[in-house]
Amino acid sequence: MNVGAIIAATVLVAAVGLFIGIFLGISGKKLAVEVDEKEVAVRAALPGNNCGGCGYPGCDGMAAAIAKGEAPVNGCPVGGDAVGKVIAGIMGQEMVEKERETAFVKCTGTCEKTQSNFDYTGVEDCEMMAFVPGGGAKACTYGCLGFGSCVKVCPFGAISVVNGVAVVDKEACKACGKCVAKCPRHLIELVPYKQTTLVGCSSHAKGKAVMSACEVGCIGCKKCEKTCPNGAITVDNFCAHVDYSKCTNCGACKEACPRHIIQ
Repeated sequence: MNVGAIIAATVLVAAVGLFIGIFLGISGKKLAVEVDEKEVAVRAALPGNNCGGCGYPGCDGMAAAIAKGEAPVNGCPVGGDAVGKVIAGIMGQEMVEKERETAFVKCTGTCEKTQSNFDYTGVEDCEMMAFVPGGGAKACTYGCLGFGSCVKVCPFGAISVVNGVAVVDKEACKACGKCVAKCPRHLIELVPYKQTTLVGCSSHAKGKAVMSACEVGCIGCKKCEKTCPNGAITVDNFCAHVDYSKCTNCGACKEACPRHIIQ
């Protein structure tokens, strides 16, 4: 056994190990990525749903945007103002409370209330109806298709299809806006949570066409517009719209509507 060779090999291995260790240590310091402590703290405060409702790619993206001052401290729709206050403290900012919102489906044309042109059998997806003659089986080409594309995209289970029309659970809804973006007929909008006067129709067809297609469609008669004491409801392109900033939820328009589409 050559003792000298063993000692030389041991020294060589130790030297290589020492060199690698020093190299990695220096490289780690030189190539280290600086961590924004505020971003880390903000990320820890966010609920972690990664729903994308804030408009950023998950909670990591939201935290980075807040830390850079590119997003509001209460921009998380899931955490709301409660989480916003925590993040405001981290960022050393004042938080302006925003009104809670919820999604609302502007259609009340259930299976019993609407007419059908034919029986549809096929892929049950609202977006696929663009390839079906007439845009689907329902006679109203503006109403809810009822195949639940909004249901599938909601990360909170806040939407369900009841009797052919999508319905939102206000308590479960976080106003993330995913259903708003998904609906191919643009029937869903975000409204103030406390709002109780809502128009359940989006049809822009003329009165006669509406009445032949749906029992509860807006016919643009303007009785609601003439009755509202605050000028909060107007009829545009044969359909009533509510200005939520003016509406006091007095219910006058609801009483005046002959089609009972105002909730």
